[in-house]
Amino acid sequence: MRKPAVTSIPIAPLMAERWSPRAYDASAVVTPDQVRALLEAARWAPSFGNTQPARYLVGVRGTSAFDAILATLNSGNQAWARRAGLLLIGVMVTSNSKGDVPYAEYGLGLASENLVLQAVELGLIAHQMAGFSPADVRSSFDLPDNAEPRVAIAVGSPGDPAVLEEDWRIEKEKADRARIPLEEFAFTGKWGTPAL
Repeated sequence: MRKPAVTSIPIAPLMAERWSPRAYDASAVVTPDQVRALLEAARWAPSFGNTQPARYLVGVRGTSAFDAILATLNSGNQAWARRAGLLLIGVMVTSNSKGDVPYAEYGLGLASENLVLQAVELGLIAHQMAGFSPADVRSSFDLPDNAEPRVAIAVGSPGDPAVLEEDWRIEKEKADRARIPLEEFAFTGKWGTPAL
């Protein structure tokens, strides 16, 4: 497993240890209790006005839902995500009985980050993906008009990077995490003036 992120100021271990691997152990199982914990973590995320716009389509490996979600992924993601113990599609509900839900995508993002951090807490790994077909998700799962698929998420146990088919993926799996410097991330007074 890769080393946690190193920063000049220590951050919470869950954040330091979170990363987006592609090498999954195809023999490992995500248990029903783990699935419940992941979804509970997502459910308790903040949202604008407590509108709670996040919903998830859930497929445990070995089920037809897993196969249906896998089929919506692009071929590059299918190549590695098929080994995950769990596939999910994060869906945002854009309206409710009161009208349009403001910041629905932001709410789904907050819920998904909670889910991913809960995976770390459980000793699992998670990888969020944009490479999937929302239209295929809509068709396969009969989504209503106000439900928009936005992210696919693979969850499971870490595997050996050698299971990955392409050399660049193996190298990416072993690479250190990197982020832009804090001086280029947070500004004060005017754009470009570092806050710290």
